[in-house]
Amino acid sequence: MSVRRVVPDFQSDALEESRSFYGLLGLEEVMNQGWVLTLASPTNPTAQLTFMTADRTAPVAPDLSIEVDDVDAVYASVRAAGAEIVRALQDEEWGVRRFFVRDPNGRVVNVLGHRAADSPADGQNA
Repeated sequence: MSVRRVVPDFQSDALEESRSFYGLLGLEEVMNQGWVLTLASPTNPTAQLTFMTADRTAPVAPDLSIEVDDVDAVYASVRAAGAEIVRALQDEEWGVRRFFVRDPNGRVVNVLGHRAADSPADGQNA
């Protein structure tokens, strides 16, 4: 298994303000679905921050997103290890396949992979 990127996810009601503030630090918008906004470095597109009002397709908002090359294999591994699955593996309309798992610290981790036909060249959708 290979990790492609790790992105902190912040629950926020200040998406526009966050875009403006982090723009001052050089981050640019790479995804905006109204409820979730991802900002990235234009020179290092895997350096990202995500802000969301709430996760529209899941019961909770994640604390962290980890993109992997084989999300199905990771799902099988964490289930076999007895980790708490917060949200089952499923495909999303924006081109990712993902699930949520709770880590030993109580943090909810969004583990995702891009579907082959929908994979962007720079991996910028959470």
